[in-house]
Amino acid sequence: MAGNGSPGAPSFPEAGPEFGPPHPLLRLLQEFTIEANRYVDAAGERKDMHRTDMNALAVIMRHTARGNVVTPGLLRKELNLSSPATTALIDRLDHAGHVVRERHGTDRRQVQLKMTPKAFQEGGAIFAPLAQHMGSAMAGFSAEELDTATRFMTAMIEATVAARTESG
Repeated sequence: MAGNGSPGAPSFPEAGPEFGPPHPLLRLLQEFTIEANRYVDAAGERKDMHRTDMNALAVIMRHTARGNVVTPGLLRKELNLSSPATTALIDRLDHAGHVVRERHGTDRRQVQLKMTPKAFQEGGAIFAPLAQHMGSAMAGFSAEELDTATRFMTAMIEATVAARTESG
């Protein structure tokens, strides 16, 4: 894996002026993150949704796609929110018609969150232009190049999660 010290792996300098400039790929990742955040902010504003609301729907969608039950506790943990903030978030999503609260089938004490068809429809409309532009950009790369990019992005995500976990 990149940056793990194995022979032939690229070495990325540490962050900070005393270590020199970061690798150009790290700068590009920062720029991508900033532009993706700007897109989410602009899209959220058009639908009168907070960034946290958009992130919550993404969490619910990701876990639902994996077959996981999404509870308020899971949402709180994933978004690093307090219990009152999580309740306020779920209330906003519920009032907007984006989620419903349902009792879990086997444990009626447990509340699970489910996205509504409205949330899927609006989410598709919000992210369709981004998906179209990204699809067009990806079309210029071979399957092998996309494979390499996928491995790289996976490694960067894992590195980011590891850094967050170690620091917190």
